[in-house]
Amino acid sequence: MRKIMNFIFLVPIAIVLILLSVANRHWVTFSLDPLNTEAPAFALSLPFFVFIFAALIIGAMIGSCLTWFTQGKHRKALREQAYENTCLKREYEKEHPTDKKQPAEIAPGLPLISNS
Repeated sequence: MRKIMNFIFLVPIAIVLILLSVANRHWVTFSLDPLNTEAPAFALSLPFFVFIFAALIIGAMIGSCLTWFTQGKHRKALREQAYENTCLKREYEKEHPTDKKQPAEIAPGLPLISNS
């Protein structure tokens, strides 16, 4: 089922990205020098789809980082709960020790069959 869902979503996305690449294959110049347009200090000439994909990738990375930072309080709460559960379990085991006695062997040398 998961493979079918991946196929249903990833194939149309791949088709759109390929069409976007073919439609925007003209070379453009990206410049970070707005004052000198004829001879900029830094300019990069690449096909336009490269800039589009770079913007998509950078946007996804920024969004992922922001999501990770905003969910930090939930991860912290889970860590604190796990620590508290561990402390409570140790305290309970100190107060209620359990003796795990091995059951007597039915037939010596044969493995013991359990239902669990």
